[in-house]
Amino acid sequence: MKKIFYPILLLALTACKGNQQTAGNESSTVSATPSASITPIASAASKAPATADTADTVRQPEVDAITSATSKPNQVSFNGRIVLPPQRQATVALTMGGVVKSTSLIPGQHIAKNSLIATLENPEFIALQQTYLDSHAQTEYLLAEYERQKALSAEQAASQKKFQQSKADYLSMKSRQDAAAAQLSLLGVAPETLLKSGIRPLLEVKAPISGYVANVAMNIGKYINPGEALCEIIDKSAPMLCLTTYEKDLADIQVGNSVQFRVNGMGTQTFNGTVVSIGQKVDETNRSLEVYSSIKETNAQFRPGMYVTAHIHKR
Repeated sequence: MKKIFYPILLLALTACKGNQQTAGNESSTVSATPSASITPIASAASKAPATADTADTVRQPEVDAITSATSKPNQVSFNGRIVLPPQRQATVALTMGGVVKSTSLIPGQHIAKNSLIATLENPEFIALQQTYLDSHAQTEYLLAEYERQKALSAEQAASQKKFQQSKADYLSMKSRQDAAAAQLSLLGVAPETLLKSGIRPLLEVKAPISGYVANVAMNIGKYINPGEALCEIIDKSAPMLCLTTYEKDLADIQVGNSVQFRVNGMGTQTFNGTVVSIGQKVDETNRSLEVYSSIKETNAQFRPGMYVTAHIHKR
């Protein structure tokens, strides 16, 4: 019985081993066949995004994650604002204080140069005028005395001491007159007019330039301290751009580069300008510096402080 069982068991084991090898070969064949068909598709799929990314890199500008500035191959984009040069804006202030007696200013009003802005009351202003008139009268008398003593001294008809004393008195009074005249000139008062019209009770404040009134800080009855601003006057006839740039952009910016910009609130209208000045000091906090550009086209809608987006074209 045992002799019959062992051959049958051996045949069964041999048959099972052969089935396992056949199944293994079939599974490897099946797995190899799909991979061979999928590989070209996967390669194409992997290549397609790379092509799209390359196209996007060509079409889209680079964006700075810190400054939000964008750049293209031939131009750099920056944010900024409209400003006025120092010569086109004036702060109205006086070296003498006083109480505002009258004013007719309205913010935004256009005013011409030398137009009356306000009148102020101050007893010191009246005393200053009196000082000038008194010293002027005394100077005329002392000048005549000095000339008389000079002539007598030349003829040796008077002592040298009297001549020197008359000269000292004249020069002292002359310096006092000149000092009063200079103070009146600082207040916008021509000393010569006092000799004709006499003392003025009110100090008149006049516009130093033509332009629009802004930041009015006075009203009737308010006391204005010496040096305190009454208002500001801005002349919009020659505005400029102040653009914020960064260290990495300096190599691409030169004086004379053309600028195109748009103003916030004015739609897609584009204006032109030219770089006229590049700041020489870098801000230690954000590593930025300012670039100034002139504006070729003037527009009545321009206001100092309006935000702009500008493109500086590289040479």
